[in-house]
This record gives sequence, C-alpha cells and structure tokens, in this order.
Amino acid sequence: MSARLASGIWVSAYLTRLRLADIPAYVTVKGDPQAGAVVVKVAALDGTARAFERRSDLMTGARAWIVLAEGEEREVDALLARTKARDPDLWVIELEDRQGRTLLEEEGLRD
Repeated sequence: MSARLASGIWVSAYLTRLRLADIPAYVTVKGDPQAGAVVVKVAALDGTARAFERRSDLMTGARAWIVLAEGEEREVDALLARTKARDPDLWVIELEDRQGRTLLEEEGLRD
C-alpha cells in the first residue's frame, strides 16, 4: 500500500491547477488537513450541478472519482449538507464552469 498525500496538500495543488485553467473554485468546507475526504462539486451555472467523490475498489485497491450526486443544484447541495453532517473531516470544493470541467480526469488528479 502506498502512502497517500495529505488532503490539505492535495486541495492546495488542485486549486492551483483549476486557477491555471481559469476555472473558479472555492473551498466551502474545510476538512481535516491530513486525512479528510474530498468532494468536488461543479455548478454548471444553469441551476444544475454534479458532485464527485473518490472511492476505492475493494478488490483492486484502485481509486477513482465517481459521481456522488447529479441534478438540480439545490438537491446536490442538500446531499452535501447531509454528507458533511455525517463526516466532520470532509472537504467540499465548489467549482463554477458552464462546461462542467473539473480536471479530475487529468494525470495526477484521476488516481
């Protein structure tokens, strides 16, 4: 098993990548800097949003970003509020991009 990057460092690097791509992003919930889970929400600025979380495959150990929620932004926000209530270590990063770009599929972010 390989060591994982601290959540706070990953978030900082991710925000830099987003800034370089001119994608507005905000940390709306700051979680545990060492081991907090990260959720990325992208608002399409048309009333809809998608939220992504990283999950591990129990059989292979591979990690991938999956869609946690998708639909009307207020419904996605409600789910994120419930998730935060259960996990005080959670980070939530909100992006605003009409094209729905997250960069999560790029090298260094996707796994």
